[in-house]
Amino acid sequence: MTGKNCPWEPPLAGTEAEHLVGALERLRATFRWKTDDLDAAGLRTRIGASSLTLGGLLKHLARAEEQMFSTKLSGTSIGAPWAAADWDADPDWDFNSAADDTPDALYALWDTTVERSRARLDAALANGGPGQLVHLSSPDGRHAALRRLLCDLIEEYGRHTGHADLLREAVDGRVGEDPPAGWRAKGSRSRLT
Repeated sequence: MTGKNCPWEPPLAGTEAEHLVGALERLRATFRWKTDDLDAAGLRTRIGASSLTLGGLLKHLARAEEQMFSTKLSGTSIGAPWAAADWDADPDWDFNSAADDTPDALYALWDTTVERSRARLDAALANGGPGQLVHLSSPDGRHAALRRLLCDLIEEYGRHTGHADLLREAVDGRVGEDPPAGWRAKGSRSRLT
């Protein structure tokens, strides 16, 4: 099902860029649905021996988005709140500090970061497509293609959306592969979520 009720659904037959962005948007929507409309206790729920929480995943994926479409894409320095964190003292600061954030702050951070990422990605794709070289380079000076950044972020979302599946089921039993038709994130102004 595609269209207005499921705007995150990738195209059946599109360009390479449309398929890559479509796969990313589906994962973004599914992840946001898995984390949607929870209070602080729900966002801090842990299962088993894991220290992962849905709040920590929201903040971590906001950082992944920001790094991907600022530093790695164009070499732009990462902004707040990431630049002020003491990563040496706490390499998992994004995961750990989320416990101190309100649900509204976590949702706003992820939602606004994703909107910025979409705008930066749209501009980059319009300016050269997925094969264009980006700022990120290997130690020998070879630059990555935008396609690589997209695939890396798809992988990051795939891994953490699986974590979110388990955590959300433990919170309130929500299960499922994709958001239901017509779903929109609570309080989000996003074009897809």
